[in-house]
Amino acid sequence: MFKEFSPKQLKDHLDQTTQKPILLDVREPWEYERCHIAESKLVPMREIPNALQDIDPDKEVVVICHHGIRSRAVANYLAQNDYSKVINLSTGIDGWARDIDTSMPIY
Repeated sequence: MFKEFSPKQLKDHLDQTTQKPILLDVREPWEYERCHIAESKLVPMREIPNALQDIDPDKEVVVICHHGIRSRAVANYLAQNDYSKVINLSTGIDGWARDIDTSMPIY
């Protein structure tokens, strides 16, 4: 299983936690270049199976995409591969740009 956070829930969580999670952006490089959350790591969805060894299963992982669909699939994949601290940003970077960082481009 994994958690679903709204942009506000994620912002509150990031502000309160002392252990910074891995912010895993699973969009395409052109999308990431357009806008992304600071300190997020780009690993396009198709590359996740080959990148598992680079993602610490003991750390909390927040999965991010455009609208929360691809990230939900990746969050589910991580959970099936014994990652127990996974959060999906439910409305993706689009929701983050609309609700948290309104200076971020929307596409």
